[in-house]
Amino acid sequence: MGQSTDFGFVVKLGAPVGGADSLIDDNRRFLASLRPPFTTLWLEDHFQFGEQPLLECWTALCTYGAEFPSLRLGTIVMGQSYRNPAMLAKMAAALQWMSGGRLIYGIGAGWKEDEYRAYGYPYPAPAVRIGQLEDAVMIARKMWTETPATYHGKYYSIENAICTPRPNPMPPVLIGGGGEQLTMRVVAKHADWWNVGFRPIAEYRRKVDVLKGHLDKVGRDPSTLTLTAYHIVSVSKDPSQVQRGERNYIVGGSPEEVAAELQDFIDLGVRHVMINFRDFPSTRGLELFQDEVIPRLSLSGS
Repeated sequence: MGQSTDFGFVVKLGAPVGGADSLIDDNRRFLASLRPPFTTLWLEDHFQFGEQPLLECWTALCTYGAEFPSLRLGTIVMGQSYRNPAMLAKMAAALQWMSGGRLIYGIGAGWKEDEYRAYGYPYPAPAVRIGQLEDAVMIARKMWTETPATYHGKYYSIENAICTPRPNPMPPVLIGGGGEQLTMRVVAKHADWWNVGFRPIAEYRRKVDVLKGHLDKVGRDPSTLTLTAYHIVSVSKDPSQVQRGERNYIVGGSPEEVAAELQDFIDLGVRHVMINFRDFPSTRGLELFQDEVIPRLSLSGS
């Protein structure tokens, strides 16, 4: 792809029950500690994990984006059905304008059924949600490039929708998801960036191979799609402090071990790595990562 790999910090979305008071400032401490090649901040898009206090994706993105103007801003990823797709395209255009062109528009089909039900959203079958995702991306691109914009999709439509000023430059569209039949076909057709998270290198490599098959079917050069990966990192010189994942895969170990594992992703062609540090709100892992993991990496790949 010709470019080097950089990194992003995934803002901590939730606090322990009863622990909301420090969450906002804890995230600020992390963001203030980032050094290049950290270039981005990211927000996940969820409403509830039990009774944990949670930030709301777009509100927090705008807040932290205003406070840290050197960082690009991304969503990893928005549930397409949580917001009207035309309104979301307008929100993105406005943020791109007000932020000086820093937005990365991350979107996915949506998956967390309990919050759909709790908040009163319909939860259709996966094929429907993925079809809605495709319509939502098409609507955004229409509204960002044409005025007025009209689009009649299978699930979502707009008629003479005006979105001015149109974003300049257009935000890259990141589509998140690892579904190999339907989601990756939408990625191959419409995404500028692709993301999948919490995968060891062997599984990630296999998904890249599947994605390349979809790109070939639509006649697209793989070099036009930026590969990204989302990782939980637990790094320590003390093996007893390294945490391993039970539900989600964790890149864990000493600085040497973490660097070696991340290098495999970089060598495969991953050009942006989003990091969630397992020892948050402590910054020890972040400091060790910046001081001893990053210097061990060849960020241009092998």
